[in-house]
Amino acid sequence: MREQTKPEEREGGLMKSLGGPMQRRTFFRYAGATAAATTLLLTTSCDEDDEVTPPMNDKAVDLGSGDIGILNYAYALEQLEAAFYTAVVAESASALSADEMMVMQDLMAHEVAHREFFKAALGNKAIPDLEVDFSSINFKDKNSVLQTAKTFEDLGVAAYNGAGKLFTDTGAGLTYLLMGGKIVSVEARHAAAIHDLISENARAYGAEMVDANGLDRAMSPTEVLGAAGAFIATEINFSNLPK
Repeated sequence: MREQTKPEEREGGLMKSLGGPMQRRTFFRYAGATAAATTLLLTTSCDEDDEVTPPMNDKAVDLGSGDIGILNYAYALEQLEAAFYTAVVAESASALSADEMMVMQDLMAHEVAHREFFKAALGNKAIPDLEVDFSSINFKDKNSVLQTAKTFEDLGVAAYNGAGKLFTDTGAGLTYLLMGGKIVSVEARHAAAIHDLISENARAYGAEMVDANGLDRAMSPTEVLGAAGAFIATEINFSNLPK
């Protein structure tokens, strides 16, 4: 894997895809923000699960319950996205233009940062590394790569939107919600960039994902993991997550 470069250190990539100077200036400085967020989160104690329910299957990875369960849920999704973009960068050079590949490299760097953020925040409560199944993706085909990226990014935004309400309303829960809000805004920028690439730079941003009230869609963990399940080989028990 190539050495990761902070997104803001490149002139092309995602920033280039997003267009004009104002957009570039306002692009979230994720690497720095992540470091600050990690420090904040790590200095905040995690809620202990009050209820422990045995996993449905001994082989299944149990996300846990309460705030820890939701953090592990996000960690699972970030593992999936990081693995996908890592594979794209490694295998799709022949399918993508140089500019498109720079976008993918930016997205990979962000998703790896998200994954490591949750891993560090969860500590010994983190679920193990998940096995992915990308057998349905043709990494040598541009359309397959971009459509899968669109699926993951749109799903990621909906997942964070749906999970926010599940955090406790304690101090720690509010801290997690704040961190989730900072990450979902980045995921939404990713989704817009992918929509724009699919439209061949016709400035598409996924307007179909926004309802008449100007709100992005939200999905429950059951809906999200059902949709993402085809790409995750590891069995996941999410039955103990808050409802």
